[in-house]
Amino acid sequence: MNATLKEAKRLVVKIGSALLVDNENGNIRDGWLDALAGDISWCRKNGQEVLVVSSGSIALGRHQLGLPTHRNLRLEESQAAAAAGQIRLAHAYQQILAKYDLSVAQILLTLDDTENRRRHLNARSTLNQLLQLGVIPVINENDTVATNEIRFGDNDRLGARVAAMISADCLLLLSDIDGLYEEDPRINPKAKHIAEVTEVTADIEAMAGLAPVGYSSGGMVTKLDAAKIAMASGCHMAITDGKANRPLKALGDGATATWFTAKASPLTARKRWIAGLVNPTGEIIVDTGAAKALLEGKSLLPAGITRIEGDFLRGDAVRVLSRTGNEIARGLTAYAAKDALKIKGHKSSEIEAILGYRGRDEMIHRDNLVLNKN
Repeated sequence: MNATLKEAKRLVVKIGSALLVDNENGNIRDGWLDALAGDISWCRKNGQEVLVVSSGSIALGRHQLGLPTHRNLRLEESQAAAAAGQIRLAHAYQQILAKYDLSVAQILLTLDDTENRRRHLNARSTLNQLLQLGVIPVINENDTVATNEIRFGDNDRLGARVAAMISADCLLLLSDIDGLYEEDPRINPKAKHIAEVTEVTADIEAMAGLAPVGYSSGGMVTKLDAAKIAMASGCHMAITDGKANRPLKALGDGATATWFTAKASPLTARKRWIAGLVNPTGEIIVDTGAAKALLEGKSLLPAGITRIEGDFLRGDAVRVLSRTGNEIARGLTAYAAKDALKIKGHKSSEIEAILGYRGRDEMIHRDNLVLNKN
């Protein structure tokens, strides 16, 4: 499975607090982070895009603010620690990645940002733009304002949702253990390691249930939840031991890990999801030339649109119909109905003059379009 990592074009790397922050003094493990930055640089030189989902802000802020370490923090204490620690965390990534001539950007998300359609699209667009600019996005939960995320959340599932959001090929969970075992290997040293999982079944989930609290930085249960999210979106996932220096290179060289293999590519999974949407919120009627272009695998441009029906918003699913009313395709529109009405029939080069802002050239990009095969 090391070939899976090397062939991936877009990677999400999730880092837990236990790897990044020294629990004794609350400082960042600079040597470990420097080595990881070398790994990220190695991936970038191989032509791969990399996003980092990083824990650590609360752990850093807790020590900085002198909050107790012998008990769980209250919600307001966790939020205060996150506010203080996030500055240190972002600064550390900026300094260390700069040594490898890599630029970094900080993105703070809550799980709601990945579920609310408008906010999902905005986050996706920002992340895609940063990647196009060659920047390494460093993503963390917005713990300063989040509530349920601090009490029950984790960056394993956030990492999976980010991977699904940006159609990543591979999600890597750097943990304090080298994968999934049939039993807790710290209790039973002879426990069998699971090298590959093709489906998260009840039997697989039961293995995580055997683990005691603190089994890993996010718990094996949350890692399996992350695997289900990632695999459903066409993204492979690996759990591997991140304690050693250069854990990504080690994984690429065949280090022990549990690989969760998706059955479809991110694009295929995304199109299956679009095809399965049962309640499109509007209709776009196109001329003969546009219909022909769609059938040839091209995107839908405003110039080929003759009529708009329904009150849909940007990112909503719509039906694409021919002049005779036959459904040609379904897709996710890049413009709300009110703006689509203004630019229909116009060239893409005219969009900015008409709307006052520059959006996408396509009404529906071909990656967000599924042809009707009936």
